[in-house]
Amino acid sequence: MVLGKDLADSPVKNGVNTLKKIKPDKVLRSFPENMVWGYFGADVPAKISVKEGEIVEIHSISTSGVSREDPEAFFKENNLPLDDHAKELIDIINNVPPEPSGIRGHMLTGPVYIEGAMPGDSIEIRIHDVRLRSDYGVNHVRPGSRDDVPLEIKNQESFVYKYNKKRTSAEFLPGVEIPLKPFMGVMALSPPPETGRVSSIPPDFFGGNLDLKHLVKGTSLTLPVSVEGGLFTTGDAHGAQGNGEVSGTAIETSMILVAEFIIHKKSIQMPVAETPDHFIVFGLNPDLDEAMKQALQQSVVFIHEKLGFTYEEAMSISSTAVDFEVTQVVDRTEGVHGMIPKSIFTNKKFDYWYSS
Repeated sequence: MVLGKDLADSPVKNGVNTLKKIKPDKVLRSFPENMVWGYFGADVPAKISVKEGEIVEIHSISTSGVSREDPEAFFKENNLPLDDHAKELIDIINNVPPEPSGIRGHMLTGPVYIEGAMPGDSIEIRIHDVRLRSDYGVNHVRPGSRDDVPLEIKNQESFVYKYNKKRTSAEFLPGVEIPLKPFMGVMALSPPPETGRVSSIPPDFFGGNLDLKHLVKGTSLTLPVSVEGGLFTTGDAHGAQGNGEVSGTAIETSMILVAEFIIHKKSIQMPVAETPDHFIVFGLNPDLDEAMKQALQQSVVFIHEKLGFTYEEAMSISSTAVDFEVTQVVDRTEGVHGMIPKSIFTNKKFDYWYSS
């Protein structure tokens, strides 16, 4: 992650103190030919090419809860209109093939080729906006789907959350309204070519299904580049999610990501995120204890390398000021993230690209 002056000097079209809706330079629509069902890979052809600093609008579709055999039934049963969004979703279900080898995962849009990005670089994805496309989202509850699902859960149910007119909250049941805080559950660059194609379900060092609920409008995610052009793919849009995503799903929905890509000629080993108020480091491992160990190690290294403290000082700061949160426990590889507050470093000034 590049801080301070390096970030301030990066090309930005709509940065600090702008409130106007951003006009994208390019748009990638969620048509069947632009979709990838469930996997990442260096051999997946790019659907669009963008220059560093260009604003790109990427449309995503959630097929959660919709039957492949009779997709229209979902909309009829839930009293939802067969509008343009529904027709686009049905077209995708009918025309996007699964990965031939049997890999399964999310319905994704991409990849996007970022001109000038090379292996060994890192790409900062600046999230200028995340906009809801539909008036509903879906959450699933499944008994026995994992060892940690309570035994009291006996029935499989899918719940449709409908948004209010201003799209600020989702009604679950009368008297239960969930504030909407939209973010993309999956944002990934391609894994290295030697990895081959991999499922989008478990996150990894190249990003993917991180399910970090803090990656809302005005934040950024930096990922290591493994292939020329980076090959950015996104999807698994969430209207809202609690840390842990304990049922296995959030409010699964369709959204538009408005993003900008900044190339840094510096390598990183793991994802790093930034908000106006925090730096965020990650731990990823099938074992939650090991994920916590990695998140702590990443916190200590970040505070040492990027902020200039000794390892021992960084460990003390990690214990007294950094919040370690369980990102998710449902994606085969589990996640812990460390929230490093900028406000505690009173002798440092952090320039940031976004201001609300």
